[in-house]
Amino acid sequence: MTTIASEPDTLTRDALTVLQPGFPGTTAPDWLLRRLGEGLASVGLFGRNIASPEQLTALTAQLRAERDDVLVAIDEEGGDVTRLEVRTGSSFPGNHALGAVDDTALTRDVAYELGRRLAECGVNFNWAPSADVNSNADNPVIGVRSFGADPDLVARHTAAYVQGLQAAGVAACVKHFPGHGDTSVDSHHAMPRIDVDTDVLAARDLAPFRAGIAAGSLAVMSAHILVPALDPDHPATLSPRILTGLLRRELGHEGLIVTDAVEMQAISGTYGIERGTILALAAGADAICVGGGLADDETVWRLRDAIVAAVRSGDLPEERLVDAAERVRGLARWTRDATSGSAEGSVPRDIGLTAARRALRVTAGEEGFSPLTSAPYVALFSPVANIAVGDETPWGPVADLADLLPGTESGTYTGPGAAGEILAAAGARPLVAVVRDEHRHAWMSDAVTALLASRPDTIVVEMGVPQAPPRGALHVATYGAARVCGRAAAEAIAGGAGG
Repeated sequence: MTTIASEPDTLTRDALTVLQPGFPGTTAPDWLLRRLGEGLASVGLFGRNIASPEQLTALTAQLRAERDDVLVAIDEEGGDVTRLEVRTGSSFPGNHALGAVDDTALTRDVAYELGRRLAECGVNFNWAPSADVNSNADNPVIGVRSFGADPDLVARHTAAYVQGLQAAGVAACVKHFPGHGDTSVDSHHAMPRIDVDTDVLAARDLAPFRAGIAAGSLAVMSAHILVPALDPDHPATLSPRILTGLLRRELGHEGLIVTDAVEMQAISGTYGIERGTILALAAGADAICVGGGLADDETVWRLRDAIVAAVRSGDLPEERLVDAAERVRGLARWTRDATSGSAEGSVPRDIGLTAARRALRVTAGEEGFSPLTSAPYVALFSPVANIAVGDETPWGPVADLADLLPGTESGTYTGPGAAGEILAAAGARPLVAVVRDEHRHAWMSDAVTALLASRPDTIVVEMGVPQAPPRGALHVATYGAARVCGRAAAEAIAGGAGG
């Protein structure tokens, strides 16, 4: 049952309905429960909100005690971007690994099992999958979150992912429209710009979104990127041409349009969150994501009051707000009534590890390779994590190598001079160098070159986008840094699957 804490007018309720805020802690704060009673229809969960599946289940039950149709959203892509398993690493490889296998049935099964686990914990809306075509190898924020660089491959796997997730009763959200793949700037920090013509956009960036919409994706997330060929004046999140003209009318998306987080610098640093929110709603967005960085009651009431004031001043047509709020409530009704499809029971629970093993690309050096039988020293080359991934999730094959080869030791290295430190620490032990997007970091590439010059027997594990050529006594490309990718890599190094 919904608990009404007060009786706000319809305009105020609608203004709350279009917000998707975050909050601190592993239980719902009192202010959030009050807002649910006043009209708030959605909440967003992040890693800080999750300690265990049992705790998450209790949290979502607490929310539903206030509003039984609440949308509980999460940014759970699997792979490098995981909230459900933020402290352990994901049980599922990310999109890039699935694209490397290129088996749409496998992608559908992985998405179904991930969705089943979310639904089991009471989460019913997933801000996934990323439908971005990773056409720029220097992209600092997409990378392994993309199925790949080929538009057709990304399109068919986006569709498969949507089908699998929604068969589990969890609404999908293809992102980041109209495509964040051809950028060298992270929109968490600044405004990216994509300077290509409309023919390139149509054939490359928009193809996966067409496929996701055709597959029935219930939501699309906008990107804070400037695409002058589509709108020279406004980023996509704030563009009527892009959200209403292109996404709604031309591509035929009838479901929810949700923004990427409005506190990201591309919006907040240019427009401010209040004005950005009003412009996004006016452009055609239905839900405003906020809460990755700003997660408090003050932010919610600031945005609520800004929306109400904009309607009263005529800056935001009331019918636009009413339409947006109804789309949010419509998605909430779908999630409340959704049931898992016929795939339930037919997807193995360890499908994630199966997919990670299939994604491996293992290249032996000229001398061939014999699996290690003694404990190695593992050097983790650690670049600065992008905000979407975060730095709290463990990665790499160390734990699994220690399981297969007891006595394994490791160290983490960053910047010039790493090679000498690693050689001194490793001594005579077998050496494993674990890199992440080596092609994007000159210091990392130089360090690996120096290691191989001194120790040609070094094993190289690439856990980012494998652009650099394979090298080392053994080169293992995992196409992502999820926990299961680390397990698969460890098995390749130590010779065969463990338990």
